[in-house]
Amino acid sequence: MGPSTQVAPPRPTAYTTLDRPRMAEFFAGIGLVRAALEPLGAEVVWANDIEPAKQRAYAANHDAAHFHLGDVRNVSGADLPVGLDLATSSFPCVDLSLAGNRRGLAGTHSGMFYEFARVLGELETGARPRMVMLENVHGFATSHGGADLRQALHQLNALGYSCDVIAVDARYFVAQSRPRLFVIGVRIDGAQPTALRTGTPPLSAVRPELIQQVHRRNADLRLHHRELPPLPVGPIDLAAVVQDVPTDDARWWEPARSATFLASLSPVQSERLRVLLEQPGPLWRTAYRRTRGGSAVWEIRRDAIAGCLRTTGGGSSKQALVEIADGRVRVRWMTPLEYARLMGAADYRLTGSTDNQARFGFGDAVVVDVVRWIGENYLLPTLRAH
Repeated sequence: MGPSTQVAPPRPTAYTTLDRPRMAEFFAGIGLVRAALEPLGAEVVWANDIEPAKQRAYAANHDAAHFHLGDVRNVSGADLPVGLDLATSSFPCVDLSLAGNRRGLAGTHSGMFYEFARVLGELETGARPRMVMLENVHGFATSHGGADLRQALHQLNALGYSCDVIAVDARYFVAQSRPRLFVIGVRIDGAQPTALRTGTPPLSAVRPELIQQVHRRNADLRLHHRELPPLPVGPIDLAAVVQDVPTDDARWWEPARSATFLASLSPVQSERLRVLLEQPGPLWRTAYRRTRGGSAVWEIRRDAIAGCLRTTGGGSSKQALVEIADGRVRVRWMTPLEYARLMGAADYRLTGSTDNQARFGFGDAVVVDVVRWIGENYLLPTLRAH
């Protein structure tokens, strides 16, 4: 019998978590980033948020032993676990949103980006996460003429990260129009990986003209882009979203309230509804309450998907569902389950929170399907090759 064949031991690497990257969630909310990336193999080892209601929702769906409830301003680099591969930051959008005050990163809320950067800066360069991902509204790219995004990119460059910027609308995945901006930073310790290309990226659904302008205006910064596959074709209506609420359920608005809704519609809106009433149903549309000329009016969305879900700070922030069937119209607020479905989290447990708390949690979160697509096509491949 010949000599036995010896198998060489695996070569040691600087990181041992390629199959299970270690991740920290800043501004974790109810945990939808985790819901997106954990099935891909990521292991969330630290999370933080300031909202107790969000922490309760997080704990109802995930092991929350690692969740640190409190103000990020009280977090230091020493609080983070060692060996992080990825840190995500869905910092507040209030000061960047078109519906907000437009103070940008100088604002009290969106300025929390600097706290995220501070915490990373308190780590030694080699101990910082290998990748970071910021998520926010499209207004991040245009706030103060683009100066706020430039400042964030510059800050990440100073921390050792080369940056990419992509824009993804959730409508390619779920029945909700929800455009969001993602900044993806890769820590560059030596030569830039070949998969990360320099220069202005080609025009695509995830890199529209807005994103190309970001690259052109900030060509002096360390930027890159990675080739990504086409986005999928999303749903065209709310059929898979609408919860079966019985006709006699108290959630349907009473006749007087529905009549007030109908009376507030402009001629254009009334004509839109009239056309829908002539079509076979049931059909569903969503509606927001707006202030026009000093008066509160309702506006029905033109297409058959939902508008962008918002945090619920009042009636104008909540989205109503309009059902058109058999020549009649019924109206009610969208339910927490419908919000969950629109965020790609249909199986999320909603125990321990009021309806408004649940709506707030989902309206302030990321769409699971979007982040999972980014994880599959960008984050995980880059981590495993870098």
